[in-house]
Formats: sequence, structure tokens, C-alpha cells
Amino acid sequence: MLGQLDYAEIEEVLKGQFLGRIGCHDDDLTYIVPVSYVYDGRFVYGCTKNGMKVEIMRKNPKICFEVESLQDMANWRTVIAWGIFEEITNIAERRDALQKLNRRRLPLVSSETTHLSPNWPFEPSDLNTIPGIVYRLALNNKTGRFENMEGAVAISHASL
Repeated sequence: MLGQLDYAEIEEVLKGQFLGRIGCHDDDLTYIVPVSYVYDGRFVYGCTKNGMKVEIMRKNPKICFEVESLQDMANWRTVIAWGIFEEITNIAERRDALQKLNRRRLPLVSSETTHLSPNWPFEPSDLNTIPGIVYRLALNNKTGRFENMEGAVAISHASL
């Protein structure tokens, strides 16, 4: 069955994942890139190095953000949201954002790009020593879809 997610389900997907994709556009170039994030119910937060996505979002802060929860190809939920990129330069706001990122729940096996400091999962005594550009995405419009095939019989290639 295909359907639309309601508000609570959209929020659940956004809060329950840690990998999303930012779509940004400027100067006839559209760029979509995966990012590690945390969502607090209001903003998506991230920390990154300076590069193409940051340069594009500084020129045009309008973004699209996509997140998916995939059980298998017949059971999934996806959220697409639109919003505004904001670089966080205020020291207190940056520290708060980094604290949220550092305290998010990540899989036991996770990549270097999700670890904010060499001492991860331990928080450094001064979060503002963590390098990089800290940002938030203010999401102002969200939509979600799902497919649910409960009871469907899975057929593997080995059984064919």
C-alpha cells in the first residue's frame, strides 16, 4: 500500500534518522549531497568542512532536504522538506548545535564523518574547539510518503 505520512510520522522519520540529503542550487548548478545530521523538532543541524555545498548555500540559502527510512524495497518511508540554510557563527548557538550533534544516537559502527572529534563518543571539554562549519536548516514545508507491504512474501534470487 502506498500512502502519505501524517505530521507525526514525518517528525518520527526526521528524528529517527541520522543521514539525509541536502539539495541546493545556484548558478545553473544543482547539487545533492548526503549529510550526517540531527533534528530537534525545529532545525536540522550539521557540521561540515568548507566545500561546494556550503558555497552554494551561502549564495542561495533555499534548500531541499530528503530523509528515508528503508526497511526493504517494499517497506519504506521518505520525507522531503524545504527550508533555509543558516550558518551558525554565534559561539553559544554553535556550542548548543555541536552538543546536539555529539549526543545523537548513532549506529555502533559509524564513519569518521559522523564523529565530531577524535575522542568520540566523548564530548570535548570545549565543544567550540571542534573544527568545521556548523549550520542549521530551518524546515518550513514538509511532506512524506510511504509504502507498506506487510504480509508480502519475500522472494530471493536463490529460491528462483
